[in-house]
Amino acid sequence: MVQSNVAEIASIVSESSRAAILTVLMDGRFHTASELACMAGIKPQTASFHLSKMQEAGVIAQEKQGRHRYYGIHNQEVAKVMESFLLIAPPVKIKSLKQSLQDKAMRFARTCYDHLAGSVGVQLTDALLDAGVLREDHENFSVTEKGEGFFSELGISLERVSKKRRSFSHRCLDWSERRHHLAGALGQALLERLLELGWIQRVPQIRAVKITEEGKKGLKETFGMDLLKEGT
Repeated sequence: MVQSNVAEIASIVSESSRAAILTVLMDGRFHTASELACMAGIKPQTASFHLSKMQEAGVIAQEKQGRHRYYGIHNQEVAKVMESFLLIAPPVKIKSLKQSLQDKAMRFARTCYDHLAGSVGVQLTDALLDAGVLREDHENFSVTEKGEGFFSELGISLERVSKKRRSFSHRCLDWSERRHHLAGALGQALLERLLELGWIQRVPQIRAVKITEEGKKGLKETFGMDLLKEGT
């Protein structure tokens, strides 16, 4: 019987510094070792050591541009594992006003690797279900006939999205809301479109995203969303 080395992977992601780096990388972007060290609160040498270990284990990927090296989560499967850990992990103790504000912003709206999560992500998914754009089908969402026209008007090509070699529109359990939001290739396309429209903006240093004034108007007019609570 073929056995995977679960213990090795578990040891890789359970070490505190590595876990901090991977949590930062859940923003779905690539960062330099020095950026990751700063955001994870560790020394650059420590970050480089752990990045090497995680790259060897196939947990993260590296890209080179000129003299610089950038690191990111290897694939969607690694991101799913990290999100699962966040679901069962005890909450971090808040020790400062800065931490409190960041935690509030993260819970309100954030990226979950390459799609929208947090309260806004769940509310957006609910709005798509209520409007008949999506329907739930076991572990996945599916796009209705009405939804095909909706996404086309929004500027998202379902044909192009469906050609990606990954899950099209699966349900992802949100660690802070404990409810499902839209993930997969469609979730990624929707996040990218909201960024292109300027309805949301990434918050520096953390995974949170901010809803712009134009975004609040657009979410209301397009999705019928009245945000249930305000972020920072």
